[in-house]
This record gives sequence, C-alpha cells and structure tokens, in this order.
Amino acid sequence: MDGQSSNRGRLKPVLRTDLGSPLSRRRFVQATATAALTAASWRRVQGANERIGIGLIGYGLIGQSHLADFKAQPDVDIVAVAEVHRGRLEAAAAAIGGNVARYGDFRKLIADKNVDAVVVATPDHWHALQTMLACAAGKDVYVEKPLTVFVREGRWMVELANRYKRVVQTGTMQRSGPHYQRARQFIRDGQLGKIVSARDGFYRNIMPGFGKPPDQPPPAELDWDMFLGPAPQRAYNPNRGIYHFRWFWDTSGGQMTNLGAHSLDIIHWSLELRGPTAVYSAGGRRFLDDNCETPDVQDAIFEYPNLTVALTIRECSQGRGGEETSSPLSFYGTNGLLGITRSSFFVTPDPILPPVNLVPGIRGGHPVGGPKYVPQEGPRQLRTKALREGSGAEAQLLKLHARNFLDCVKSRRTPVSDLESSHRVATALHLANISLRLGRRIVWDAEKEAIVGDAEAAEMLARPYRKPWDAELRSLKVS
Repeated sequence: MDGQSSNRGRLKPVLRTDLGSPLSRRRFVQATATAALTAASWRRVQGANERIGIGLIGYGLIGQSHLADFKAQPDVDIVAVAEVHRGRLEAAAAAIGGNVARYGDFRKLIADKNVDAVVVATPDHWHALQTMLACAAGKDVYVEKPLTVFVREGRWMVELANRYKRVVQTGTMQRSGPHYQRARQFIRDGQLGKIVSARDGFYRNIMPGFGKPPDQPPPAELDWDMFLGPAPQRAYNPNRGIYHFRWFWDTSGGQMTNLGAHSLDIIHWSLELRGPTAVYSAGGRRFLDDNCETPDVQDAIFEYPNLTVALTIRECSQGRGGEETSSPLSFYGTNGLLGITRSSFFVTPDPILPPVNLVPGIRGGHPVGGPKYVPQEGPRQLRTKALREGSGAEAQLLKLHARNFLDCVKSRRTPVSDLESSHRVATALHLANISLRLGRRIVWDAEKEAIVGDAEAAEMLARPYRKPWDAELRSLKVS
C-alpha cells in the first residue's frame, strides 16, 4: 500500500492508575503534562521488550543489506520504506513482506506514526537533511556514512539531534566489531607505546572508467528531481544516477569521504582525536577516461598534535595480488605496529636494540673513530607482545551495529558511532577534498571549526540547498 502502515503486532502495554483502571497514552500524557512526556520517555515506560518500528529510506546496495540485518532482529518490525525508484520500492516491499507502507517521498515515511526510527541509506547528499527532518519529527536515526557532503551540515545535524534528544547512529560499523574494540584497548593501554603515525589505503583498477554517456531523459521509474533533492539541478546522466552519484562533487566527496570515513573513524576513535590542525591533499581524476569528477588518485596527509595520518586512494591501479583492495589500517607506535582489517588484527613488536646497531653498515665496520657495533647475547628482547587475532567477521559488523542502535533507542544511551565524533571525522575528510581542489594546505581550528587565514577555502565549508529544500532547512532553524 501507499499510506499508513499497520501496527504489525507491536506491543502496546497498558498503564494503570493507582486505582487500577486502564490509562491510555493520551490520558497519561495529559495527566503528566508538567513532566512533558516525550516519545523517548514513553518508550522507557513501555519497557525494554517493545518492538521498534523501522522505516527504511533508500533501497540501494547498502539499503538492501540494512533491510536484511534489521529484519533479522527479534524486536524489529520494518513498517515502511521510501525510495525514489519505483522498481526498487517494489523490490524492497517484497523483501520486507506483509502490509508494509511504501512511499515515493521520504517525508511521508517520517510522518508515519508507526515509524519509531529511520534508517537513512540514500546517496550521500541526502544524509544530512533526511536525518535532521527525522530528528525534528521525533524519530531516532541510523544514518549511513559519509555523514555529509559539506562541513557545516554535520554541525547542523548535531544541533538538531541534541535539540530533539534523538539517538543517532552513524554507519561506521567497525566500531561495533569486538576485535576492533580489543585493538583499540591495546592502543589505549599504551602497549603500542606513543602513536607517531597511522596510515591506510584503498586500491582498485577500474580503467578505463565509466565512459561518457550523453545527458538524456531519466528512466521512467526514477524520480530524478527527488533523487537530486537539495543538490544542484543537473540534467540526468547515467553516471550521475544510481550508484555512480559518488563520482561527482554535487552529490559526494568521492572515495576520500566514502572509504576514508571507515579508516579515519577508527583512528579518531582509538586515539580520541577531535580534529586535525592542518590537512594537505593532492591528486585528481587523471587517468580514467570518463565524464566523472572525483579523484582517481588522491593522497592526503592529516596533521594532528604529535601525530600524522596518511590516506591513499587509487582507482586506476590496484598494484596488489589477489582480491585484496585495501591495506591493513596501520598504527605505528614507539613499541611497534598494529595492523587491523575487518577480519583480524595483528601486532608486530619492534626489537629492543642499541641505537648504534641500527646505523647503516655498522656490521661491516666503520673507519677508525666511527660508531661500533654492540654485540647482543641471549634471546632478542621486544618492546611489546606479538599478537595475531583472526576473530573478526565482516558480515557480523553491520548486524552488531544495528543491534547497538536498537539497544540505544530503548535505553536512550549514546550509540557507539555517535554523531558528534562522526561529524569531526567527516570534517577532516572534507578538508582533504578542499585542499585537493584548491591545491594548497588547509589550516584548521578544530575548536572553532574554522579554516584559518583562507577566505576562499572557508567559503567551501557550506553551500546552499536547492529549492524547495532550502525552505525545509530554514524551517529547522539551524544556526
């Protein structure tokens, strides 16, 4: 159907007065008006076993995965789905089953009273506004990364979530992985020593690119105007549409904000970073022969106090054997190396050696008066313990992350991938893209959330929404 969804058997506990007579929700609210009972407190009154009505916005690759993961949870009913592609809307409804509400306009889903929380799995340029509108409607939100397409959106999201006391989980699901949590604790316990740098990279070869199809009428089943939403008006092009939106600055930040979000998130989370002091990035779309915009080669250096982080993106050269398309996220400490992937982590200790023994050519001997090798006896001493743990399972990360969100919806606790820290990760990645596009280093004041000494770069921290979505933003009264 296209309208209000059914209650699908969700629990409706009955409260009683001191005299034992039934008390409806309406009467309870009226009787406790001075306490300003919110939807959140009503859920707490109902108890931890209440079923949660989920509305899914977007049924693409990740939306399909979220549908399966949330549907598998024992206390969830997926009661509504919104999608701008009619074929995908019907496919999602079929996958959900039952009398699920179907909407072409996500605002109707947000207004659906059977929806307690929404999952935002739309293209990147929609994430912020859909999250903010959902918060203002009293819904909790699980929003996919990249969180935003420009820096200021993230602060607006935090402002709205705090104003309406909403639980918002960002889809950086690695934080929910037990082996990521153990690796983080290893670092936080100081066993890796002082962290001096971290790095990661993502590599694949999609040469020669996605081609140069001409602009053309959109497919009949796609609402192209709604797909664009707050992004600038553009003629339909297959490379701007489903999935390929990520290769254009209007609708995404490329792989830096897409894949880089996962790595920089774990770095920030593990080291409790708030933001870089400066960012420099170089690269461009240089080798793929298509009509897309975001980089096929990009290197970024993020400067933090006493720490540097390097992220590398390659879309035109995998340069690796087998199916491996990313290197382990690597933390370099004064005691050794910790590398982590979605399936495992390992620690490679540095040996304890006299510094002089590491001078090049020392074993062969330097001329008279030069440094001399110090013989070592006994077993080699290590600066920390070697570890190798293969307990991770990538397929479990999304399920665990969904579970964390649902538990927080009930408890009102802060989820593991909280909005504030996720905004700060997204900000650093946007600064890398600003640096690349302007061709210069960006100096950042993380406390003021301001670019220092570069007015042109500062203008890129925000951009206008297209009509009528600018009016939706104004209605939220963000600062």
